[in-house]
Amino acid sequence: MKHFFHLLFIGLTFVSFGQKKSFDLKESVLKQRALSPVRLNNFQWIPESDSYTFCSADWQSLQQSSVASEKSIELTSVKEINEKLGTSFAHLGFAKWINKDLLEVSDGGSVFALYNTTTKSGSVHEVPEGAENVHFHSGSAQLAYTIQNNLFIDGRAVTKNKDKNIVSGQTYARSEFGITEGIFWSNSGALLAFYQKDESAVHDYPLLDISQTPGAVQFIKYPMAGQASEKPRVGIYNIKTKKTVFINPRSGADSYLTNVAFTPSEKYILVAEVNRDQNHTWLYLYDLKGKLIRTLWEEQNDKWVEPEHPAFFLSNTSDNFLWISEKNGFNNLYLVGVNGEAIQTITANKFVLKEILAVNAQGDKIYFSATGPNPCNTLVYEVDLKGNQRLLTNAEGTHRFALAPKGAYYYDGYSSLETANSEFIWTLNGKMAKMLMVSADKLANYNIGTTEIGNIKGVDGSALYYRMIKPADFDPNKKYPVLVYVYGGPHAQMVTNSWLAGANLWMHWLANQGYIVFTLDNRGSGERGFAFESQIHRQLGSVEMEDQLTGVDYLKSLPYVDGQRLAVHGWSFGGFMTTSLMLRQAGIFNVGVAGGPVTDWKYYEIMYGERYMDRPEQNQEGYAANSLLNYTKNLKGKLLLIHGTVDDVVVMQHNEALLKSFVENEVQVDYFVYPMHPHNVMGKDRAHLMEKVLSYIIDYN
Repeated sequence: MKHFFHLLFIGLTFVSFGQKKSFDLKESVLKQRALSPVRLNNFQWIPESDSYTFCSADWQSLQQSSVASEKSIELTSVKEINEKLGTSFAHLGFAKWINKDLLEVSDGGSVFALYNTTTKSGSVHEVPEGAENVHFHSGSAQLAYTIQNNLFIDGRAVTKNKDKNIVSGQTYARSEFGITEGIFWSNSGALLAFYQKDESAVHDYPLLDISQTPGAVQFIKYPMAGQASEKPRVGIYNIKTKKTVFINPRSGADSYLTNVAFTPSEKYILVAEVNRDQNHTWLYLYDLKGKLIRTLWEEQNDKWVEPEHPAFFLSNTSDNFLWISEKNGFNNLYLVGVNGEAIQTITANKFVLKEILAVNAQGDKIYFSATGPNPCNTLVYEVDLKGNQRLLTNAEGTHRFALAPKGAYYYDGYSSLETANSEFIWTLNGKMAKMLMVSADKLANYNIGTTEIGNIKGVDGSALYYRMIKPADFDPNKKYPVLVYVYGGPHAQMVTNSWLAGANLWMHWLANQGYIVFTLDNRGSGERGFAFESQIHRQLGSVEMEDQLTGVDYLKSLPYVDGQRLAVHGWSFGGFMTTSLMLRQAGIFNVGVAGGPVTDWKYYEIMYGERYMDRPEQNQEGYAANSLLNYTKNLKGKLLLIHGTVDDVVVMQHNEALLKSFVENEVQVDYFVYPMHPHNVMGKDRAHLMEKVLSYIIDYN
């Protein structure tokens, strides 16, 4: 039934238990980063060399060293750059190498500089006031950005749409399908592609701004499931001719256009298209006039197809590329030729590939991160174009990777339950070339308990991984109440083989109040492959609850768990899960705290909601079965609902509709809002939030 593959005892030092420090709740929330293991800041290889740089501990200087050297020297500093260029950068956290002499330095979005570390000279490029979505092309020193709904390059308007519903250069589809930006430079900077969306038919959703007197309504575009959506297209702007051509969807005006990429030759542009039903995708090759050349990839699935990674080009001399698809059940690599030649399978792993990390200078060896057989890990693999694959990172854990430009070495930084943080340079034949850092455990002198990762068998036979945190003074002969902390939604993985197993310090604070804190990744959660993740299709909530109850049964089987004192808490999808468990499985948990919960999927946005639930008219039974508005009369125990008043992800309508149902059924429930906070409560107010959450749980469990 149970299998432990790691057990960590944190803080077993020569300091006696009574002499150790204890953090209070506020400290556990606000000092999470400060108490995290030390890492090398902003490690980067210098192009064309085996030397590297990293930022000093205070981020004020750039230190240089090499594989062969035991020392580091100061290469440059914020003070030097500011004096030479007349800038006022506060740190070097955004510095990155362009070539062996040239650094790009920025403040994160309003000022960009190119600084030559050899000549001690450079140029400064300032973004106009009010500009957003800034993309600096260092090779041509051009700035692209948006102001309101239009796109500009160095002050020149690329679009001039007076209709505010026509928006250029921004993300769309609410950042689904791997969409994280709306501006795409070609390699040379001669071309700029951008998203343009027509939001005319999308509902204007009101949010109340109480910072003004009187309060004012701010409207956002929020397309709910089954309603009118954005109409996208991709623009291609030629810097020299100052002309734009557009590519429109081919499978419907409200289909999705994703993963835009120019080929290295700049003769073509790749655009992936997904139909609105999200069960069919095509990867199209267009010329620069917007003419379709050919379809390079096509994929269908009766549940969903979700391309999330743009084409990865193996070199600057070929337009052939790697494509990531989970058509065989797991993300794998495929080599695709732009001329329409047969697609070559590069990997056929039965575990999840996460990201392509690098390719060697010859373009014949690819480096990628993946879980490996244990889904809690993030490991690094090498594979050649014939499919010969090997694992580079032998230590289990969560790895960070950077390939040296000459391809003889790689940087490997990782953590695990046993390792706070270790950083090394290795040769590609597996020999350690240099130890960079082995971090001390900043929590060693604190009273902090044990963290375990294990797995239990789910009802479908799959392994369900969990994290369990016990108090520092845990006594197996006692009975402990439990907080189940849950997320449970797609793309997320709560339990990882990393320092503290992905837990927050407030969980350890609660454990030391005499609790066990338990988290389980149910079916539907990330990094497990399509079969595991897609069982939620058309029934969001049902399968996930089944697995969480398997976790509850396991907890109740433990001799040190008080099965009559169970609490549950989660946010967003975790808020939906918390409320689902309190209402649809009433009586199992004494108390629940649900933050920003989805309460009815018909109120959630199209792109996410329709992927997993289809449209409301297509899945009336599924929407009704998983609408929490239908279960409010079932509540037993105490339930606290929390929401940010300007939440633009899970809008307040979810909680308010649920409250209305509680009132109609004459059921009492508790409710608390965080004025002017969006989907989560951050900053110093987060300490207030966690005090609210945990005091409620302690009081009523």
